[in-house]
Amino acid sequence: MTFGNKEKIFSRRWFVSYTLITLGAFIMASGYVLFISPYKIVPGGVYGIGIILYHLLGLPVGLTGLALNIPLTIIGVRILGPRFGVKTVVGFFLASGFIDGMTYLYGNQPLVHDDPLLSGIFGGVLLGLGLGLIFKARATSGGSSIIAMVITKYTRIPLGQSLMAVDALIVLLGLVSFGDWTVPLYSLIVIFITGKVIDVVLEGFSYEKTLFIVSDKYEEIASKILDDLNRGGTFIEAKGMYKKDEKKIIFVNVTRREVAILQDFINQIDPDAFVTVIEASEILGKGFRSLQERVSE
Repeated sequence: MTFGNKEKIFSRRWFVSYTLITLGAFIMASGYVLFISPYKIVPGGVYGIGIILYHLLGLPVGLTGLALNIPLTIIGVRILGPRFGVKTVVGFFLASGFIDGMTYLYGNQPLVHDDPLLSGIFGGVLLGLGLGLIFKARATSGGSSIIAMVITKYTRIPLGQSLMAVDALIVLLGLVSFGDWTVPLYSLIVIFITGKVIDVVLEGFSYEKTLFIVSDKYEEIASKILDDLNRGGTFIEAKGMYKKDEKKIIFVNVTRREVAILQDFINQIDPDAFVTVIEASEILGKGFRSLQERVSE
């Protein structure tokens, strides 16, 4: 997967991308400076290492992150190919600058005193929001993600597991450095919240559901979907596992409100119908958000 997509300089998409990167870097830096770093929380990544070195040696968090990101990016390009474009480099330069600039102006005092849990929660939200905006601009965060990609290339361990392993080692390094068990516990909370917020930023809140309906009254149900809900659907040919009889499964995507309407109707005409409702993280196509609109963000 490449994040080095070329965009025409000064085009609308170029401005949107770099605005997202700048805003995302600033929000992420705010999370580190105002909530994360003052409580010695180490949420993985190169800035997690920066937080450790800041509290042990007084080294600037942003400068440490930059010093680690530059060689990691060079190594990543040499080993993995040109996956890391100019936007990724701009992103970690901005994040490092914002972190050290805010630390210089604000200091290392937490915004919320004597409440590391609340700080961890809000810090995780800001980190996730900032990273999500950077990812939407087709950039990456560099750092530990590059290490994880290299590990995956040579070991075939899935990327997600590699990334978790790298961040877990950095969290354990925080435990060893500070000798405080609350460090990894708060750090895991931050990592979890950050991941969830990134998903929300990239995919949005899900208001859609996917239904699989098995019923002998499939024609009546299909008419309801087409005529009353004004939705399309698909018949899937299937065979029952027990009686080996031919079945038709209705596959349809609807909103939350339409789920209740459809379930009530199915119950009226076929109480024995089998209905599976699945949370759809994203639905693209006619009647929902267009694929073109999603890709052009």
